[in-house]
Formats: sequence, structure tokens, C-alpha cells
Amino acid sequence: MPPFEIIPAIDLLGGRCVRLAPEGRFDAAPLFEADPAALARRYASQGAPRLHAVDLDGARSGRPENADAIAAIAAVAGRIPLQVGGGMRTLADLEARLALGVERVILGTVALRDPALVREAARRWPGRVAVGIDARGGRVAVQGWLEESDVAVVDLARRFEDAGVAALVHTDIARDGTLAGPNLEATARLAEAVRLPVIASGGVGSEDDVRAAAKLGLAGIVIGRALHAGTVQLARALEIAACC
Repeated sequence: MPPFEIIPAIDLLGGRCVRLAPEGRFDAAPLFEADPAALARRYASQGAPRLHAVDLDGARSGRPENADAIAAIAAVAGRIPLQVGGGMRTLADLEARLALGVERVILGTVALRDPALVREAARRWPGRVAVGIDARGGRVAVQGWLEESDVAVVDLARRFEDAGVAALVHTDIARDGTLAGPNLEATARLAEAVRLPVIASGGVGSEDDVRAAAKLGLAGIVIGRALHAGTVQLARALEIAACC
């Protein structure tokens, strides 16, 4: 089994690092770090094995934005792989992101609306395409979490089991940004239902959350607000991941 990865998140809005209000609401986005590259450099220096960036503007608009910020993050990350989600709807969008130094792209909305594109992308760029499954009440939400579907999380995931995607990133929207703990029960069910690496995201608030996730056989966990708030220290999370 590959090592369990602790993956710091960098959310981008207007070229700056922000953290949305709980449940992904865009009505309040407090600034944590004006320079995304500075935050990426800090995480890289502390030993993060991977970085996770989300183009929030792109997720809403349906087209890639924040290219300069993403390129800057990739540049300071160096050998540390960077995965990026938000706003990519075409193969050209993916190619442009990868050209910035991004190691892996995460497809969410297009995975629901155009699964054939995901399959083609995974064929063109082996190991560099992941599927993001954002859920509210067990159903997939898209378009920056602004639209909900009637498709179940597991049903969407199973569509890509034989597509060659690198991983699934599962986010429970109701937990995101709350520090109340991730929905590990739902994430574990997803990991048991498919033969793909699954990364948990949304709601991490404590070391106990990290420890519990590390014991489930997941590929990793994305941590955002908890690192900013100081309820989880990156160095300690990495220690937990290494010993579990």
C-alpha cells in the first residue's frame, strides 16, 4: 500500500489564498496569506509530500483562472507534486494546467457531465488525472458546489474504475471548513466500494482526525483550515501518518 499522504490545501480566489466559509459558501472568504507561493514554500519546507490547490474562481465560472498563482505554487514546490482542481472543462484546459508544472489535475464537474473526457484525459496523461467527488447528503454536487445532482457518490466513482484515473478525492461539503471532523465513514465506504486510491477531504480539525483517517487504508487526506487555525500542526500530522 502506498504511504498515507498529508496534503495541505491552498484555496485560490482572485490570485490570493483564502478559506471559504463552512460548506463552501462564497459569502465569506477571509484572507489567510496574500502570496500563495509563500504558503506553498512554507508547506514544502515542512515536508509536505504533496500540495493541493483549488481554483475557486474557476470552479464557479467553469473556466480555468488563477494561472499565475498556480504557476508560482508549482515553481516553489519543486519536486513536491502539486494537484489542482477547479474550472477545467476541456482537454485544452487540462493541458494548459499541466504545462504550468502541475503534476495532477482533479476533475469534478466534468466527471459528472462528460465522463468520456475524463477517460480520454486519463489515457493521454497516465497517472496525472484524478476525479474529485464533492458530495452533499451522499449525492454529487458540481459547479463549485453550487449545483446538486441526483447521482450517488459510489455510482459516479464506479464509472471510472477502469478509466485509469490516479485517485478519487472525496469531499463531504457539509463538513468542509467546519473543523468538526471529516466524514470518514462515507469516505471509507467509498474506498471499500471501488478499486481506486481514495483521498479524504473536508472537515479535518484535530490530530485525532488525521490518526483515524490514516488507519482506514486511504491514500491520503487534504487539510486546509485546521493548518491555518493551528488545530493541526503539519509536522505532527506527518509524524502520525508515518507511524500509522
